[in-house]
Amino acid sequence: MSESRGDFVHLHVHTEYSMLDGAARLPDLMAEAKRLNMPAIAMTDHGNLYGAYDFFTAARAADIKPIIGLEGYYAPQGRAERRPFDFGGGFDEGTPEDPGAGRGKHNYTHMTLWAENTMGMHNLFRLSSLASLEGQYHKPRFDRELLERHGKGLIGTTGCPSGEVNRWLQAGEFEKARSAAADFRDILGAGNYFCEVMDHGLAIERRFREDLLRIARDLDLPLIATNDLHYVHADDADTHEVLLCVGTRTTMDDPKRFRFDARDFYVKSAEEMRRVWSELPEACDNTLLIAERCEVSSTKAPT
Repeated sequence: MSESRGDFVHLHVHTEYSMLDGAARLPDLMAEAKRLNMPAIAMTDHGNLYGAYDFFTAARAADIKPIIGLEGYYAPQGRAERRPFDFGGGFDEGTPEDPGAGRGKHNYTHMTLWAENTMGMHNLFRLSSLASLEGQYHKPRFDRELLERHGKGLIGTTGCPSGEVNRWLQAGEFEKARSAAADFRDILGAGNYFCEVMDHGLAIERRFREDLLRIARDLDLPLIATNDLHYVHADDADTHEVLLCVGTRTTMDDPKRFRFDARDFYVKSAEEMRRVWSELPEACDNTLLIAERCEVSSTKAPT
């Protein structure tokens, strides 16, 4: 991957296969990535890998390296348990997609995963399938037991503000957050678990960032910067709001409707991302490292 092919790789991407949430259509996504001279791009759709083949094929056709991933739903309480997990009080911006039993309680958390190799790709298939077959409750959920069984060949992160580590920080439980991060690092292996940092201008991202970075230092977790892509261009934000209304059975006229509190969930250029993370350049450098590491030969499911 030559240095002339860009200086950042988007690794947290919701395509049109993140049903009623992702609005990034594959032809438009690849065209924009190619226009911005991106060397690679990932797909991390919510809880499924339905689009893996189409994504892989479209990226290859555009001469862009495909990285197959998943933003999975992780159940700290176990995939068979239907009662929400209680993180305690504290700062909590709940969403309609996680109908927990109250403040600080959640049926699942989020976890970003990428396949480093073809074995990892097959493990992602298994993890996603078993989450649907054995852990379905509001969402297809996996747990520690499944991650331990099918974690080889995977690279993971602390995830978005709905990740387990971030949920503990929002509850004011730093030690539990650090313990959760240490557990995930041990399951996936040293060097395979990253501290994911985001900045869309949201308070929930910035309020706990120093604690998240402290955990990264304490546990020697490498940093990774992502932009939580849900659409391709900045002016697609309005269309995406309509899509969210369909998914949550509300209308644009509803002042209480679920909405994103920023308009930054698009394919930002390398220059934009480098500017946002100018104080943590290694977080952008590591996106190129992940792109180099991830090499999947095919998306054919294992037999």
